[in-house]
Amino acid sequence: MQQKTKFTRFTERSGYAGSAWLLMVVLLIIAGVRAPYLFTGSGIGGFIVNTTPLILVAMAMTVTALVGSNVDLSAGALMIFVNVSLVKFLFDQSIGAPWIVVLLAIGIGVAVQVIQVVIMTVVRIEPIIVTLAAFLALSGLNLVILSRPQGRAPNWLGAWGAGRDIFGPMTLLVIVVIVAWFLFTRTGLFTRIKLVGANERTAFVSGVPVFRTRLVAHVISGVLIGLAGLAYTGFIASGNPTQSATYTLAAVTALVLGGTSLAGGAGGMLGTVPGAIAVSLISFTLSTFPLGLLASFVTQFAYGLILVLALTLGVLVRGIVVRKKRSAVA
Repeated sequence: MQQKTKFTRFTERSGYAGSAWLLMVVLLIIAGVRAPYLFTGSGIGGFIVNTTPLILVAMAMTVTALVGSNVDLSAGALMIFVNVSLVKFLFDQSIGAPWIVVLLAIGIGVAVQVIQVVIMTVVRIEPIIVTLAAFLALSGLNLVILSRPQGRAPNWLGAWGAGRDIFGPMTLLVIVVIVAWFLFTRTGLFTRIKLVGANERTAFVSGVPVFRTRLVAHVISGVLIGLAGLAYTGFIASGNPTQSATYTLAAVTALVLGGTSLAGGAGGMLGTVPGAIAVSLISFTLSTFPLGLLASFVTQFAYGLILVLALTLGVLVRGIVVRKKRSAVA
């Protein structure tokens, strides 16, 4: 009976991630049938390299969604902004020292996120408007900094994108970030982030420093986006200003598929990470079919369909949970 109680508590706490895990498993099976080389050492290594930037951007979106800042539409454009800034202002000037590159990448991500959270909380502009404006501004700025894909990453960063085996730098980066997030969820600060996201007024009345909590959440998001920009630069070993919309759409799909509430206060990385892997698997699996010029259209259609299905499933699941709770009380 005690085991059943623990299982029930786990499912209540983590059930939001079920759709992402289910889709990921199904797509892995299909990918295994269509392209068995995916499950070789180099195949897994290459897939991890390809997916790491998306995982990190989706995780960054999750943090801001949890604190009640809705979906961060600027995340993909900010990741690309980190990428083109590194290429233009460091690599083109023959500056490639690892500590400088890492600090600049994280610094850019944090600075832009801090600016956004100040506008949201001090100026009182809706988060969705702030992040949309940031997406548009950054997308244009990216094309000003680099008008086309160009540049070259230093050798140590380019080696990140080799993907020759499973246990490469990208794998280590993802593991470190996930472990750090797991430890963070055990802190009181994480609890305050979810409280602010669930009900800002109640959190304020309860003595939670709302602005400081939002600020910390956006700083964490900025760090993750900075690391995503670093990973993306290693993946392509150059700069590419054209992928803002692609990564934004993919990350939003992963976020929603992972079950994180866009209203704030509910969800987490347990759904986001498999959601990002599933989204990446969609592109990979579709690439094994002879779609030709329709490949891009079919991929976008698949993302949109999954978004609708994930949102619908989320509404149905929440309805079932509410009915169960009411019947239990009665």
